[in-house]
Amino acid sequence: MATRTVSVARPRPTAQRTTLGVWLLGARAILKGMALTHRHFVRNLWGFIRRKPTVFTVQYPEQRLPFPNAFRGMPVLVQMDNGKERCVACGLCEWACPTDCITIYPAETADEIERHPEVFDINMSRCMFCGLCEEACPEEAIVMSHNVEIAAFSRRGTLWHKDDLLIPVSKLAPRLQHIRRGYDR
Repeated sequence: MATRTVSVARPRPTAQRTTLGVWLLGARAILKGMALTHRHFVRNLWGFIRRKPTVFTVQYPEQRLPFPNAFRGMPVLVQMDNGKERCVACGLCEWACPTDCITIYPAETADEIERHPEVFDINMSRCMFCGLCEEACPEEAIVMSHNVEIAAFSRRGTLWHKDDLLIPVSKLAPRLQHIRRGYDR
């Protein structure tokens, strides 16, 4: 099969810039950047002097902004009012996780819930906070919380077990309401 070649007319390159011209362009860019920085500095200093800051700054550990209900922090397990987890160890969240950071070993129980997770671990160093585990769960047993402060000094500290992940349903009410609103769509 034959192909056709198309030639495109391009403008000729201009003469090479001189060393002095390149230097002047660089100096001009530096001066423009310094003028912009100076303008912001003076405006912020004037706002600081008047006690009316013009820059929005959050002093993080002491001052916090409220998260929207759609915010996805670390995944946690929902703890029912009787103190047990809502999870039935179906394994759908483990299957839906693209990074394989969830590990579940189911066990049988004599309660009205037939199974429960004997082991439920999440490796937070691998979790990418995508929320697919939350969407896959048919029991609303795993939800994305507003907790983002999960730093650790070792890899062992990033492995969260079932007891660490259990959060009472009362603390997760805004997120659960947000999830349920999505069902109506």
